[in-house]
Amino acid sequence: MADELFEKMKKLIADRLEVEEDKITLDSSFRQDLGADSLDTYELIYAIEEEMGITIPDEKANEFETVRDALDFVKSEMNK
Repeated sequence: MADELFEKMKKLIADRLEVEEDKITLDSSFRQDLGADSLDTYELIYAIEEEMGITIPDEKANEFETVRDALDFVKSEMNK
């Protein structure tokens, strides 16, 4: 389940941020490693919400530094 979720997230991230999937790891920083600016991040959060059927509050989204941060939050929401 977690791996499948990570694969889905990688596809979304690669698509939105125009980076290659194989460059995305759990420890990738959205800003430093993947070059996301605030607009990219906003669009990515929206895409994750749509794809996963969850809601990510803005204050939570602002805390996402790495792919792992976002993935952990998505997992916790989906397990509710």
